[in-house]
Amino acid sequence: MPEPAGPIGLCSHMPGGGGAPAPPSIPPSLPPSLRAEPPLPPSAGLSAGSGRDRTMSTLKVYSTSVTGSREIKSQQSEVTRILDGKNIKYELVDISQDNALREEMRAKAGNPKAIPPQIFNGDQYCGDYELFVEAVEQNTLQEFLKLA
Repeated sequence: MPEPAGPIGLCSHMPGGGGAPAPPSIPPSLPPSLRAEPPLPPSAGLSAGSGRDRTMSTLKVYSTSVTGSREIKSQQSEVTRILDGKNIKYELVDISQDNALREEMRAKAGNPKAIPPQIFNGDQYCGDYELFVEAVEQNTLQEFLKLA
């Protein structure tokens, strides 16, 4: 009988089988500050790194995963990159999944032609991309996001 072309993995339900090999673990020598922690759910209400409860509602960024506009894609990426870089927790709401979400975004923004990205803290409208960038440049992001 010919040899198999590749290795055959053992299944966990077979005697002596352990399933697929475990993924590599984080080396114990890695300092705790560099170890990845599982993300908190948006309902946790914590700002990353602050360790204190936030009484404000969840920060939401309305975006779309389906667009032909490079400008919208770029703006969405910049907003999420900045929020991630500052360890600010947010929920990404993809309006392309449901027209009702797009209408909700526009109604909450008070603009029937609003396009993503649009940023909200709970039901409070923070602003669009232009206002977000302005807040970053003026170092007033916490106030813009209604976190301060």
